[in-house]
Amino acid sequence: MAKYSSFWLMKRRKMNLILKRVALQKDPRRREAIDLFLHQHQLSLEVDCEIVIIAEYQRRIVGCGAIAGCVLKCIAVDPSLQGEGLSLKLLTELMTQAYELGRSELFLFTKPYNAALFSCAGFWPIARAGDQAVLMENSRERLSRYCRQLTMYRQPGEKIGAIVMNANPFTLGHRWLVEQAARQCDWLHLFVVKEDASFFSYRDRVALIEQGIAGIANVTLHPGSAYLISRATFPGYFLKDQGVVDDCHCQIDLQLFRERLAPALGVTHRFVGSEPLCELTRQYNLRMRQLLEAPGDAPAIQVVELARVEKEGGPISASRVRRLYQQRQWSAIAPLVPPGTLSFLMHLAESEHQTA
Repeated sequence: MAKYSSFWLMKRRKMNLILKRVALQKDPRRREAIDLFLHQHQLSLEVDCEIVIIAEYQRRIVGCGAIAGCVLKCIAVDPSLQGEGLSLKLLTELMTQAYELGRSELFLFTKPYNAALFSCAGFWPIARAGDQAVLMENSRERLSRYCRQLTMYRQPGEKIGAIVMNANPFTLGHRWLVEQAARQCDWLHLFVVKEDASFFSYRDRVALIEQGIAGIANVTLHPGSAYLISRATFPGYFLKDQGVVDDCHCQIDLQLFRERLAPALGVTHRFVGSEPLCELTRQYNLRMRQLLEAPGDAPAIQVVELARVEKEGGPISASRVRRLYQQRQWSAIAPLVPPGTLSFLMHLAESEHQTA
């Protein structure tokens, strides 16, 4: 049964609407009903949604909205109730639920024509992908405040580089990329994708990177940021075509980097490894070059693609290491990762065996 966190009654044409809180993992039948409602509005319930607030009339869903991490999504209202303020009530209840979970820094992605509606609830646009998508957050100053904090790590030099990596896990290929970029720059800024949507946790990935880049003097390792938009957590529920979803992710992620993060640090070059294996990542790198190097209001950033290092008959990749880890092939993993990563993987496998 759905858990009531709060409710109110709305009077409209003698209709009583009740808001309910649904924990999806505990109520799979509700998930099916919510998914059906969203499909009727050309939307979908994404797998990372944890909590949904639904509005019901006579046990029929007429509105809903969801929480996934710090992102509010899947907000939809039956056409017969649009213009009655239900969207804002759903949004307010979602924000209350998020605050109770300790999530105060909230984001939402929506179509640009909905931006005015969400502005009424205290959300501000911070990046936009044409007429397809806009990213909003519940603060007018938080992004500017974050960029001011970044300026504290600004370093002198004419060539300032940046790398954004997931490192899932950190390999000798990552180490080589950082070494090569650092040699070409006066200073290198290294950012880690923050979301725990990877095989290894953010905390473990950061620890392995910190160990793995030891001895490289001109590098600053930055904590993960919500302003580095992960493809894994970018919502596409309101976009029908996966190609459009991927391009919107590129535009919003790279717009934030070029217009806000990079100027704070004086970044002039962004380094990436070549991508012989994943077509999606290869297309992202091509789009990155287009968006970062094109003339614009923010300074252009030169994209430098370095050929991926190969070992044991193929390119070193985190996906290759993960596959070998699942097979517990330690002798095959050892030439691909630093000692710290190998030790971590062996201890992790042992702990998994003990709890199995």
